Amino acid sequence: MPEILVTGANRGIGLELARQYAADGWRVNACCRDPEGAGELRSLAASADGRIVLHRLDVTDDDQIAALAARLNGRPIDILFNNAGVYGQVDAWFGNTRRDDWLAALNVNTISPMKVMEALVDNVADSELKLIATLSSKMGSMADNRSGGSYVYRSTKAGLNAVMVSAAHDLKPRGITAVILHPGWVRTDMGGPNGEISAAESVAAMRRTLSRVGPEDAGSFYEIDGSIIPW
Repeated sequence: MPEILVTGANRGIGLELARQYAADGWRVNACCRDPEGAGELRSLAASADGRIVLHRLDVTDDDQIAALAARLNGRPIDILFNNAGVYGQVDAWFGNTRRDDWLAALNVNTISPMKVMEALVDNVADSELKLIATLSSKMGSMADNRSGGSYVYRSTKAGLNAVMVSAAHDLKPRGITAVILHPGWVRTDMGGPNGEISAAESVAAMRRTLSRVGPEDAGSFYEIDGSIIPW
């Protein structure tokens, strides 16, 4: 049975990742900060015949990351999916940025995916697919920035992209392929009700992309339709 680990699996895209992969017969390690309070995820797990296992994980807590790695020691993880993220300060326009809010978003969006990868890299290396997928955003693209603003979110996602490209180079010798995904404008709590696609459509499209990537694609930044996003 192939195995995936998803961070931020209690809602939105993370929950839909858990749903679709479990439905296809994968074992899903579904991570979130409060498993007891994640009602929808718990219900999904209860109906998945043991294919969804819940784990407590605040991605900013190094002790919890280490505890998860110890719990999964020796388990191959075919796909490590860094999904957890925040938008951060919504009103981060020029002249109105707040240092503490910026640093908090940087911790979640940019640093935490790296710490999760570092802790679980052996699990990925021991698997068959050896794939790390990280959810970023086209708003982290310099070339695509035509409107300005959104300083906190844009910068933390641009930083994440830099982290992932470096990781893609560093992990190639271990046979690991690391890629970056833009989920589209999705109707979630973060994306809002006016999003262009549903979480189910977004996840289905990203899964199609992941199904065709190989070592030669390491470090690529994918649009929701599978095309390449310029940096």
